[in-house]
Amino acid sequence: MTASGISPAAVEVFAQKQRQLFLQANPKSQALAERARQSLYGGVPMHWMADWSTPVPLFVERAKGARFYDVDGHEYIDFCLGDTGSMFGHSPEPIAQAIAEQGNRGLTTMLPGEDAVVCGELLAQRFGLPYWQVTATATDSNRYVLRWARAITQRKTLLVFDGCYHGTVDDVMVRDRDGTTVARSGLIGQAYDLTQYSRSIPFNDVAALEAALAQGDVCALLCEPAMTNIGMVLPEPGFMQQCRELTRKYGSLLIIDETHTISTDIGGCTRLWHLDPDFFVLGKPIAGGVPCGIFGCSAAMAEQMNQARQRASANSHGHSGMGTTLSANALAMHCMRANLEQVMTPAAYAHMLPLAKRLADGFRQLISKHQLKWSVTELGARSEFQFCAVSPKTGAEAEAAFHDELQMALHLYLINRGILITPFHNMTLCCPSTSAADVDKLISTLDQALDELLAIPGARE
Repeated sequence: MTASGISPAAVEVFAQKQRQLFLQANPKSQALAERARQSLYGGVPMHWMADWSTPVPLFVERAKGARFYDVDGHEYIDFCLGDTGSMFGHSPEPIAQAIAEQGNRGLTTMLPGEDAVVCGELLAQRFGLPYWQVTATATDSNRYVLRWARAITQRKTLLVFDGCYHGTVDDVMVRDRDGTTVARSGLIGQAYDLTQYSRSIPFNDVAALEAALAQGDVCALLCEPAMTNIGMVLPEPGFMQQCRELTRKYGSLLIIDETHTISTDIGGCTRLWHLDPDFFVLGKPIAGGVPCGIFGCSAAMAEQMNQARQRASANSHGHSGMGTTLSANALAMHCMRANLEQVMTPAAYAHMLPLAKRLADGFRQLISKHQLKWSVTELGARSEFQFCAVSPKTGAEAEAAFHDELQMALHLYLINRGILITPFHNMTLCCPSTSAADVDKLISTLDQALDELLAIPGARE
């Protein structure tokens, strides 16, 4: 029996009809897909762009606010928003203006400008950590912070939670299997044994956390305050505080990655829940959709970083293996400043959060109406319906609730009717341009999808 309680045979009947509808309605996307196969590996500029529910990639013409438009002229309400990259909407006016302003003033120089100083001050004020660095992506930020953590503690082992998401950092590509750390399945081209210096434990498991830290070799716990990529998993009350207390007890650092959980509040979970990390990481939305990442550290860590540099080399002028020539480029800094000052504001969250609550409540009503043993998890502007009766507490529980074919079929039904949600699970995000009518349309369209699916003979297992 599937986790969702819906039969695979009924899902395939439902999905096949949706695939046919998509192909009939999107001839230009089909033509571009065929053309792209001649020059792009897999027919897309990045391989995961082919992992959506559509039979061929959906090619976008333009995007603005909470909407985008494909090459066949269809309009879509966007609840994916670049999987947080456009969390505050596509091309907010202040960001578009900042791009235009900086376009003729230089894009990258390897030198700072006033924007960098202002951004540092704004980040310190917002997140409560005094010192900041700017990177090209959150993956880079995590990679560099991990180097600092190992240099500061002079320990090698990284601790992560099973099912975590920290970009494409090699060291996090591990899972927990019955108490043993193993390499993540599907890992390509990995030359060395990741389990030598990476350890994975279940989320929300205080005993496992303490046992892992007590071994005395952990440089840092790198974690999301709530898991988002394996399916949304919220911390149990007090769990994040235990993470802080236990890392301090055993001499490990606490790194909080809020690249997705910044949907919670203007200062993220870090400020909202008083997490007090040693390092803080954020990427995707920080510059309004322009590639950029940041990491911040406490005053104590800044001093330890200085000492680590002295240990590395008395004549060292750089940080070996950290930074790229495009890190903190002038365009990204100008856009980050505009985003922090004018886009990523309390007013934006005041609009987004109630709409996300309305959406989560709507999902719960549908689940009840259709008598499904599903649940809903919400975190600020983000919510997700999951194919399990109770919201999961660990990455393994979230993964056990997957029914990939059903998820893909429902997503394609929505796409065929002008609605996009996050492709890899049933997650949604509201932005400042999202309206109550947009939320209601998603709910009503999903209601229609479930009506049609459950009307198929034998749909319920």
